[in-house]
Amino acid sequence: MKKLGLILLTLILCIGMVACQNDNGNGNGDQGNLEGTLEEILEKIYENADVDESFKNFVEEGLYTTEITSENVSYFLGKDGLEFEAAIASEPVMMPSAYSLCLVRVKDGADIEKMKTDIKDNVDPMKWICVGVDPQNVIVDNIGDVIFLLMSNFETQELYDSFLSLEG
Repeated sequence: MKKLGLILLTLILCIGMVACQNDNGNGNGDQGNLEGTLEEILEKIYENADVDESFKNFVEEGLYTTEITSENVSYFLGKDGLEFEAAIASEPVMMPSAYSLCLVRVKDGADIEKMKTDIKDNVDPMKWICVGVDPQNVIVDNIGDVIFLLMSNFETQELYDSFLSLEG
C-alpha cells in the first residue's frame, strides 16, 4: 500500500512539473520580454533616465521618433536585410549633434545575438555630416526581444542604465 501511495505521489508531482512549465516553443520562455510598444518603452527610457535638465529639454523639444523600415534600415542600423517585427529611431530634428537611440523588436525565433553583432559591426557612428560619436559610445544590448542601440557622446551611461532598469 505504501508503494502504491509513493508511486501515485511521484506521478502527481511529475504531471504537475510538466503542466506548469512555461515554454513558448523556442525553449527559453518569454518572461524576459519587455511589455508595451516600442514608443512606450522609449518614453520610459527617457522618463527614468537620470540626466541633467538641458538633456531633458533636448529630449522634449529637439528629438523626433521615426519608424525604421526596410528602405532606411541601413542608415539607422548599419545593414540592409535585417529582419524585425518593428523598429523605431529617436534622433534630433536638426542635426547639431550626433545622437541616435534605436529600439528593435525582433521576430519570434530570430537569432538576437547575431542581429546585435551585425548592428554593432556595421552601424556607422560617423553617419552625420561633420559630426560623429566616439565608437566607445556605441551601445548595443537587449532585454528579451528588444534590441537597444545608442550612439551618443552625452548621457550615454544614464540612458543605458535607464534601459537596463526596465528588465523585470
